[in-house]
Amino acid sequence: MTPACERILDDGLAALGIAIDSARRDRLLALLGLLHKWNRAYNLTAVRSPEAMVARHLLDSASVAFAVHGPTLLDVGSGPGFPGLVLAILDPELEVTLLDSNGKKVRFQRQAVMELGLDNVRCQQVRVEAFAGTFDQIISRAFAALDDFVTLTEPLLAAGGEWLAMKGALDEREREALPAGVVVSQRYALTVPGLDTAERQLLKLARAAG
Repeated sequence: MTPACERILDDGLAALGIAIDSARRDRLLALLGLLHKWNRAYNLTAVRSPEAMVARHLLDSASVAFAVHGPTLLDVGSGPGFPGLVLAILDPELEVTLLDSNGKKVRFQRQAVMELGLDNVRCQQVRVEAFAGTFDQIISRAFAALDDFVTLTEPLLAAGGEWLAMKGALDEREREALPAGVVVSQRYALTVPGLDTAERQLLKLARAAG
């Protein structure tokens, strides 16, 4: 990757308060290189330049790392693997499952997992309605409206688990449409380096007590 990409990544991680060793940094840059290479043939993302990909995919994914503890995490509607691949690189102890129904995007996920040696990542090509499993946290970056996200994944959330919804601007009617028994427990405004003008936030949702 270009020196500009490296500088944007290093400065962005520092702004997010994330310190990583050289091995994890190299994996993030290798992931970026793979995404850029595959995107030219398979149109995995509308973002074309690798410099823009650093902010839009790597740093945007890393911006929620503070809220991810797992130990098991499901990234539903993962697309080419974001935020799950980045979170798996940042925390090798995190057990990440990437779920998407799009074949070409899951093929990219599997290639990235193989080339980067990510033993803590599983890739599943299946619709969420047909998937079975139990996870401590379920995250989505652009999967669906809040009510659909929660309703479709509720059977997959472990007791005491939580949903993490990465959102842009949020229409309050979307929050009000949440299923009964599910509450927004915390809401964080996110500042993603390189996406400073874009509204980004993270919502933590959980089953209501009692």
